[in-house]
Amino acid sequence: MSPAASPPPDGLIARLGKIFRTTAFKLSLAYLVLFAVLASLGLGYVAWNARRVLDDQIVSTIDAEINGLSEQYTAGGLRRLIAVVERRAGEPGASLYLVTTPAGEHIVGNVSRLPADILARSGQYESYYGRGSDADPSEHRAILRVFNLAGGFRLVVGRDTEERDRLRAAIGNTFGSSLALVVLLGVLGGWFVASRVLKRVDDMTETTRTIMAGDLDGRLRVGSAGDELDRLAQNLNLMLERIGELMRGMREVSDNIAHDLKTPLTRLRNRADEALRNAETPEALRAAMEGVIEDSDGLIRVFNALLTIARLEAGNAPESVSRFDAGAVAREVAELYEPLAEDRGLSLTVQIEPDLSLDGNRELVGQAIANLLDNAIKYGACASASGPQEITVSARRADGVVQLRVADRGPGIPEAERERVLDRFVRLDAARTRPGFGLGLSLVAAVARLHGGSLDLADNAPGLAVTLSLPAGAA
Repeated sequence: MSPAASPPPDGLIARLGKIFRTTAFKLSLAYLVLFAVLASLGLGYVAWNARRVLDDQIVSTIDAEINGLSEQYTAGGLRRLIAVVERRAGEPGASLYLVTTPAGEHIVGNVSRLPADILARSGQYESYYGRGSDADPSEHRAILRVFNLAGGFRLVVGRDTEERDRLRAAIGNTFGSSLALVVLLGVLGGWFVASRVLKRVDDMTETTRTIMAGDLDGRLRVGSAGDELDRLAQNLNLMLERIGELMRGMREVSDNIAHDLKTPLTRLRNRADEALRNAETPEALRAAMEGVIEDSDGLIRVFNALLTIARLEAGNAPESVSRFDAGAVAREVAELYEPLAEDRGLSLTVQIEPDLSLDGNRELVGQAIANLLDNAIKYGACASASGPQEITVSARRADGVVQLRVADRGPGIPEAERERVLDRFVRLDAARTRPGFGLGLSLVAAVARLHGGSLDLADNAPGLAVTLSLPAGAA
């Protein structure tokens, strides 16, 4: 007794089930069914058309022979017809011939047996017949035409349909084997494609599980084929890069808030405590409370700036996009800051080209220019007294981009620090003696990213030149 065959492992069944449920396999199966239906219709049409052509040829041959034999009968009578039919019936590959009396009795021909109802009336038929030369007559099928001659004699001429049926059988066998081969190859191809796609999807799933577990540095594998899965992996990797940047930014913000806001909060607490312990008159208590309110307003501004930066980096503008003149905005902001620059002993020069329209958020662009001007006024007066004390605000169009530039003659920023100062709460050592929290350039950089532009810090020899480039098209 042979041992029973062991069942397939559960893992294999589960994997086959996954393959059969994949979209790739279902699409392959759908295309296979569609191709099989179209192939069946095509081959069916070919077979039907071939049969029709053969039938037409047979009918044409029969008609021609009927006409010739009837002419022979008219010209020479029954004797000549019998002689001609005997000669033709004895030739290899001859047609079917039969001449009968008006009562249906056999006179001459190579057909020994026909259905009784066929000889009863003239016309064309497709019927079985028996050959006269067969020792053991078997049934054959033929297309026959019964023609009534003068005197009541009947002439039957036909052609065997064996070749036609053999062609139809060959087409049917070819179609069956071809369809079986197509189905086999289609199933194997669908299994191969689905298993390959499933492997890619499983790799992506495993990577995403690793990322969900906390490894934000994990990335999806990108192949060299450049197919839709590779493009999906590339876009997902870009999304993961962006999420990683936002997560790092959140951690940095948390750390910076913990360090940079601890001092003003401590100062605010100490000032309130000192007012409670030492203020002996209402005037002293009022002055202390005004100082507390001033420090609180500064902290509120910091949190508002952080909230604005977070919204901008998330791609959420507080106002709708509109068409506006960036040059007019730059001029308005420059006029607003001109008195403050004069108080610091700085000259403010404005160079604005006309018609600098762009699509974007007018308020955010104005805030960005104001931050750049505020920084320039704070640090632009640190140059040597013998040098020019000026700030230049310019706006121009270049290659479809509106460039808003603020340049000063201050100490500038070292090239190695220009990327770092765009982060939140980053202040260089030379700037720590001046008020501020290091959020101005971060806000400008966020406005640039929101509008699809860029922020460039360059040497003004001496001083710093900051250029905010915004596309003139739709943001």
